[in-house]
Amino acid sequence: MIELSQSRSTLSSSKTFNCYRVIGNYQMYEVLDDTAAQTILAIESGDSIRRVAQHLHTPYETVRQAVNRLEDAGYVTYDDGLTVVDERVRDAARELVAASAGVSPPSIEETYAIPQFSDWPFAFTRIDAVYVWTQGGYQVGREPDDYPLFLAVREQDVDAWETFFESFDLPTAFERQPQDELDGPLQIVLEPRASLDIEHVEGYPVIPRAETIEYMRENYAQFQSGLAMLDRMYEDLDLGVTYRETERAQP
Repeated sequence: MIELSQSRSTLSSSKTFNCYRVIGNYQMYEVLDDTAAQTILAIESGDSIRRVAQHLHTPYETVRQAVNRLEDAGYVTYDDGLTVVDERVRDAARELVAASAGVSPPSIEETYAIPQFSDWPFAFTRIDAVYVWTQGGYQVGREPDDYPLFLAVREQDVDAWETFFESFDLPTAFERQPQDELDGPLQIVLEPRASLDIEHVEGYPVIPRAETIEYMRENYAQFQSGLAMLDRMYEDLDLGVTYRETERAQP
């Protein structure tokens, strides 16, 4: 089981690329590794280093060192928060990370970070909403060799999301696909919505807790013990759920 509550070494890859681009007055010709590229993509204007580290689920010191290198190179500034100096820097970083995924497919941990490199809002939903709200404590219906991620997205952004994930060689669908029909273990299940109501837990955008609980109640056989876990975790809840260990049904 992937432990959500632990800091992930999402950016620990040793992959590096020689990236050459002319960006305004900046000539990008130097070694740009996954750490620096993903840091660029995770930055929202005004972010602190700590917030970027939280987005990436990466140790603070790792991100701080990457920011120092990027600031020295002139690609980001740090004045009352981080700012990427030019959107073309971000575009170059996105191409770099996508190229990296093409060479070496992303791990489960890395795939959780990838949606945050996009330009559109999203929220983890269904099984992933349970996973996030239980802070990684409850995992069901997935294995390392058959691992869908469930994302709620705006209807207007669906085509853009499909193109985005295609650049990382990650298949998308609106319902979970059988593993034997896929080329790899990972898939992205998109849930289009007219609008999104997003909350954040440990840096993860997620559908509201009340909606997550409703989903769990609708699938009670799978999530009875998860409901009991939530009841213990959050003092303001009183779900009245008791759990006896029984065989869990698969989704």
